[in-house]
Amino acid sequence: MLYKHVLVAVDLIEECRAVADHAMQLANALNAKLSLLHVVEPLAMAYGGDVPMDLSMLQQQQFEQAKERMQLFAADYGLPEEQLQIAFGQPRQEIHRVATEQACDLIVVGSHGRHGLALLLGSTANDVLHGAPCDVIAVRLGKKG
Repeated sequence: MLYKHVLVAVDLIEECRAVADHAMQLANALNAKLSLLHVVEPLAMAYGGDVPMDLSMLQQQQFEQAKERMQLFAADYGLPEEQLQIAFGQPRQEIHRVATEQACDLIVVGSHGRHGLALLLGSTANDVLHGAPCDVIAVRLGKKG
């Protein structure tokens, strides 16, 4: 079998349904297990680490909201709780960690196909590709016609 365990990393916005749809179709065609991962980034990372206040309560609320949204998102795909995971940290590192720990042989992520300055700065899809413990498929988001 080409792939046995597919890990799809989603940010739980409506646009990422195309990524989950693609991963689900691929997993079904290959008779592979599908796991869904959402990574919650630390708020301090989003603000450069120099936040003069305790963000732990806000971070916990963000984590709880992500858990609720993940369960609603996954219900549309009929995925059981054990195939869902929410991680806390830097997306690339957490996606790689989960893929390694769960012996995934394919990671599916979304890509906006950025160019110019956004390309130079990189994206999560590009980050995941470099140093990934397995194959990576980037599903193009926001395609026109």
